[in-house]
Amino acid sequence: MSALNQNQIEILPSFLSDQIAAGEVVERPASVVKELVENALDAGANAIEIHLKNGGIDFIEIIDNGVGIAKEQLILAVSRHATSKIRSVDDLNAVRSLGFRGEALASISSVSRFTIISKTDESSAAWQLRNEDLGEWLEPEPTAGKTGTRILVENLFYNTPARKKFLKSERAELMQIEQLVKRVMLSQPLVSFKLTHNGRVLREVKAASSNESIKLRLIHLMGKDFVEQSLDIQFESAPMQLHGWVGVPTFNRAHTDMQFLFVNGRIVRDRNLSFALKQAYIDVMYHGRHPAYVLFLELPSDQVDVNVHPAKHEVRFANGRGCYDFLRRS
Repeated sequence: MSALNQNQIEILPSFLSDQIAAGEVVERPASVVKELVENALDAGANAIEIHLKNGGIDFIEIIDNGVGIAKEQLILAVSRHATSKIRSVDDLNAVRSLGFRGEALASISSVSRFTIISKTDESSAAWQLRNEDLGEWLEPEPTAGKTGTRILVENLFYNTPARKKFLKSERAELMQIEQLVKRVMLSQPLVSFKLTHNGRVLREVKAASSNESIKLRLIHLMGKDFVEQSLDIQFESAPMQLHGWVGVPTFNRAHTDMQFLFVNGRIVRDRNLSFALKQAYIDVMYHGRHPAYVLFLELPSDQVDVNVHPAKHEVRFANGRGCYDFLRRS
């Protein structure tokens, strides 16, 4: 076998470059669920089903009742950097949708057996698109289906065994997905969700619009003790708004497992904002204990940069200090 000529520069095959890029987007089954559920929400779905087998390693199915994708758009939908959510730099600087990079479907399909079935209201039939090895796509085929999109992701990382080797146990991967879905359920009260694993229903919540139905949904997700020992808060200091629930100081935790903060409906991790909330409790809570909260921070989309990391877990604020002060003060 001849040695690789390291002095010769060549453009990588698209399938190989997709697999490399997939490493930033698809870390584990929970990453797949996150990206596909966010796409469903962006498509206007108000009912989403998530079905798993073997912790999502062998099988993930996401079904939504969103607007669907037209036949002629299917191959674009699974192409890298193809998106319906932004058109210009101005759009990128003021993103309101959960997804926008146009990478998720291309990344996921490059490391799995992937099938997408979708139907729009205007179409008389649903259309199915499946991939083959080396990134080849079969021609779309007509099939039965309701308006919306159904995506099947099977045998994740089958073609990248080194990546698959680093996955955790079925139970560990399932726990990651359960935590993710819980966050999404908290952040999207107007959407019904169903999560199953190996045919067993793990969580199911109906859409909630009234105060009473929202309270019942919160009890289901956070527990009766949290609801009974938390304050419903709402503060505004233009251009920022904060609303949600904060546990009273006596309802504290040994861990940070009941801390949920959403920015413009997006699940984020931000040390600065988490520290602001911790400081707000510092005079009324024992050292080593942690508060519980479900909070929603809203601010103009041009004041927060969501294009920080491909996984979209992190955001950057135009006025980080102002956000910190507002949270702690509120």
